Amino acid sequence: MRRMTDARALRDAFGCFATGITIVTSMDEAGAPVGFTANSFTSVSLDPPLLLVCPGKNASSLPAILRAGVFGVNVLAADQRPIAERFAMRGVDRFANGEWVEAESGVLLLEGACSNFACTTVNEVDAGDHIVLIGRIESFRAACERKPLMYVQGQYA
Repeated sequence: MRRMTDARALRDAFGCFATGITIVTSMDEAGAPVGFTANSFTSVSLDPPLLLVCPGKNASSLPAILRAGVFGVNVLAADQRPIAERFAMRGVDRFANGEWVEAESGVLLLEGACSNFACTTVNEVDAGDHIVLIGRIESFRAACERKPLMYVQGQYA
């Protein structure tokens, strides 16, 4: 067993767990869309319908998402890797690619994703260098026949 002083080795150990890739979206105070990629996503509860995402505290759009009180989660399909890569960049128009539709709450949802969730924020939990953002699912849609984009050992799969 390794001691907890080796952060790179710990990151590599976490990377052994394959995850899907999501785009989390919301809007800033002026109503402009914001978002980021996230692979820390999971269902929490069916009753009430809850999910969580864990954005890093350094995510540039996190302050706007926390202020908005609503967010969307888009589970990406395998052919949407370029969108995932674009949302991981800074200083670009992240919404320039893809077809986006507006949920009732105003958050943008990506057409062609495996699934989309429009959520209201119910809790924010400080968790080290991340925030656990828990949302109540207000609406969703799924295209489970699509193959999901996966991420494992630091690479898309």
